[in-house]
Amino acid sequence: MNNVASILILIFLAITFLQSGYDKLFYWKDNVEWLKGHFAKTQLRNLVPLALMHILVLELISGILCIVGCIELLINNGRLFGFYGAVFSCITLLMLLFGQRLAKDYDGARTIVIYFMPAVMAVYWLN
Repeated sequence: MNNVASILILIFLAITFLQSGYDKLFYWKDNVEWLKGHFAKTQLRNLVPLALMHILVLELISGILCIVGCIELLINNGRLFGFYGAVFSCITLLMLLFGQRLAKDYDGARTIVIYFMPAVMAVYWLN
């Protein structure tokens, strides 16, 4: 039964990060422009494209590892890729949380916590 819950959370994380990565990849200029305003009064104001690229890479790695982790769980009950997917998801969410707190977007930061809880559960279950 634990595998079913792990698979569901990995799918949740994969959808979250692959959709977000897709959005950043195909609407790069829109994202950069919006984020420049969002971080205008922070130390990241001149680093928005670089920071966004880092987040994009982490989101894609997280999402892909979560998909591979689902397949691994289904095929041979393996947990390695899912575990790394969950860990990368947590790291990505912590980076996003840091950015939201830096920008003083406390509602955005609170939303990230909602995603962080299942990611930590996945780390625990797949460890």
